[in-house]
Amino acid sequence: MQSRTTKFIPVRLSLADIVGPDYVNAVTAARAALTEDPPQSLRALATRRISFFPREMQERLLELLPRVGRAVSRTLDRSATGAGTRGFQPVTKVAHAPLAGFGYYRVGESGSLHFIAKSEHYHAPLGHSFPGYKLIDIARQLGIPNATHNNTRGHITRLLEEELVRAAAGQDGTSRAAFTRLLRAKKPSSPNRVLNLETGSLAAEAALKMILARFYKPQADSHKPRYGGRTPVIVVIGDFEGGIEANYHGTTMMTQIMRGMWRDMREGLERRGLFAVRGVRPNHTVELEWVFDEFDRGKYKIAGLFHEIVLMNYAGKTLDPRFVRRMYALCKKHDVPTVVDEIQTGVWSPEMFLYREYGVKPTFVAVGKGFPGGEYCASRILFNSEYDNLPQFGALVTNGQEELASLAYLITMRWAQANARVTSAVGEYYESRLRKLGDKHKRVVAAIEGRRHLAGVYFHDLASAKKFAELLSGAGLDVSVQTYKAGCPPSALTKLPLIAGYEAVDMVLSRMESALNQVGR
Repeated sequence: MQSRTTKFIPVRLSLADIVGPDYVNAVTAARAALTEDPPQSLRALATRRISFFPREMQERLLELLPRVGRAVSRTLDRSATGAGTRGFQPVTKVAHAPLAGFGYYRVGESGSLHFIAKSEHYHAPLGHSFPGYKLIDIARQLGIPNATHNNTRGHITRLLEEELVRAAAGQDGTSRAAFTRLLRAKKPSSPNRVLNLETGSLAAEAALKMILARFYKPQADSHKPRYGGRTPVIVVIGDFEGGIEANYHGTTMMTQIMRGMWRDMREGLERRGLFAVRGVRPNHTVELEWVFDEFDRGKYKIAGLFHEIVLMNYAGKTLDPRFVRRMYALCKKHDVPTVVDEIQTGVWSPEMFLYREYGVKPTFVAVGKGFPGGEYCASRILFNSEYDNLPQFGALVTNGQEELASLAYLITMRWAQANARVTSAVGEYYESRLRKLGDKHKRVVAAIEGRRHLAGVYFHDLASAKKFAELLSGAGLDVSVQTYKAGCPPSALTKLPLIAGYEAVDMVLSRMESALNQVGR
């Protein structure tokens, strides 16, 4: 079948287009004063427009599609052993480790061409070597430093904060007055504060700290907590067996406790009335109502509700819009802040944040991974000013202010926003075709979960899921199987890059069908 042609919207921008001419003029003047470089040469560099995803690159990517899974280069014969831990070393796939990346491809140490069907664990929505990020190199040439501190947050980082707040509110930037009103609002309808951090784990933990500050004083001179003396209960999305393992909000101690780790510690905290966690099975409204009835009275107070929308660490299980809206209605009624974790879904939505498609208004929004495009480690927590309750050093903010990392966010957002209709249509096409493929192979496939580029293929048994993943891996597609969480259905996960058009999607689907035919024999 002939693939339809993908027509991405061309984006050509200079550094000055993104960060503003006044800032660029000040930067070039400062650089000239330091190095005696000609100011006119520096300004020419700052105003040079870069094609973010040129047609020539798109054509080369399409030319390489038939070679996915084949050897295209020499192998690396003498590769480092490393000093990995016993948790990482046995699962490390050296043959797949990167030698070079280009668009939605990676050449592994084996010399084979891989299609990054999971966007390098969600870090690379725009693939590898995305030309738009050349603006970061230009910024570096102009001497714009990356390293700074939380009391010297640079112009680019502050500009990004504004852009994220606007995107969360659905503002297009045309009304400065509307944006100013949002920033000044004491009870905003959308997040109007931003903390800059390094990882998604720290973003989720920062939200948890601000929530717990309504129960405990962060430090001696803090205000009296509104719910002091009551046991804070964190509600999370639980697993299908009634436990709390389905959610994933990072790797800090408290968020690991929230997903079932450190059980003895969690039980000890609850016995002492210090902290408790309750899970609600995905889309189980009766269970949701029961948790609010039982744990928002007496000595207990529901402190916050943490959730993802597509649980990519739990087989891609997707929350139903009605269930999500009921969660938010209960939280509003019971004075419970909501934390939507968009670490894995942010950027992949045409709205930038998937929750906006659900029509809800979270108190906190955790973002990261996809936004900096794999160029830097950089996360953010967006939140309502009502919860601006931590002291300066209360949220580990000293290491999240990098200017070039913020620039990576802005570059990613510019291309993704310009191409939102295109990528959304491609994602809908992938989801629709994948569901039809699942229906065709019902003897093997139990269900299809996910949304657009984010997909989980459920199998009736673990052996079939593993064989499917092995076949696709052998065919050059990065696909993983989840088996390590309670009650998690055997499933294979994909998360296609946004730069993958209809042609790439058809290649992925074709190889999936071939694998399903072999599994079903």
